[in-house]
Amino acid sequence: MTTRVIIADDQAMVRAGFAALLAAQSDIDVVGEAPDGAQGVELSRRTHPDVVLMDVWMPEMDGLEAARRLLEPAPGVTHRPRVLMLTTFDVDDYVYEALRAGASGFLLKNAPPADLIAAVRVVASGDALLAPSVTRRLIADFAKQRPAARGKPALRLKALTERETEVLTLVARGRSNAEIAQTLVLAEQTVKTHVSRVLTKLDLRDRAQAVVLAYESGLVAPGE
Repeated sequence: MTTRVIIADDQAMVRAGFAALLAAQSDIDVVGEAPDGAQGVELSRRTHPDVVLMDVWMPEMDGLEAARRLLEPAPGVTHRPRVLMLTTFDVDDYVYEALRAGASGFLLKNAPPADLIAAVRVVASGDALLAPSVTRRLIADFAKQRPAARGKPALRLKALTERETEVLTLVARGRSNAEIAQTLVLAEQTVKTHVSRVLTKLDLRDRAQAVVLAYESGLVAPGE
């Protein structure tokens, strides 16, 4: 199955380089490029990509606002692509806000080419790109700047069973399904089921949003 991708970045050479790299993969089809967020949103509406590579800093409309418009579309708009944020910096409040809006993760622009290809495939498969330690550090650093929200985020967790809460805690600490299975002495498929139930009960799109909620609710503290 081919993954349809568009690239939104204000640097033409960056777009061209990413497009050439991804288009060379037999399972990835680059269906368009955009120089800013506004055109990226319009292009996505027309081409219905599976994944949008979205730069954080762009003219006209930045990547955060563009991600919001794609992931929280107006009534009548049914297509919602996966959004993978691209940034030059490893600590960027914008990226955190994009994760809250529903982006499936982020990637540094100076990451190795193989990481970009892998990231597109991971996000397209429905998972979140949380493996790089920098992602967890970004969320933890941002969480330090804000006191944990003890209101609605914490109340939402009451819908979870004890086991589901344990699973969410480990997800927030960046553990893979295999690592969670080993820690809790469960089958990996059982962990996948628990993760799916957590996302459903909390009305979350993927693991990225689950990590954000875990920090905001105080379930996981920065530095743990």
